[in-house]
Amino acid sequence: MNDQQHVGDERFVRRYDYDDAVVIAVDVGETGVDASVDIVGRTAIVVAETGDSVTETEFELPATDGGDPVVETNNGILTITLPN
Repeated sequence: MNDQQHVGDERFVRRYDYDDAVVIAVDVGETGVDASVDIVGRTAIVVAETGDSVTETEFELPATDGGDPVVETNNGILTITLPN
């Protein structure tokens, strides 16, 4: 499945379902953006900082039976991999 959602302030979130994991991809903008994610329960809170501007986006993560999420950022895309 590949679902696309518009969340918050022009951010897009895409979900990709694989046999061994669910991958959530968040467009955080330019490659120079400093982005971080906090996961509280099943809620992901993405904070993106560019110079003096800070934006925060929140969304629900799918339930999975796997281990801890893996978070990576590359070329303005933040990915959260949730093992099944």
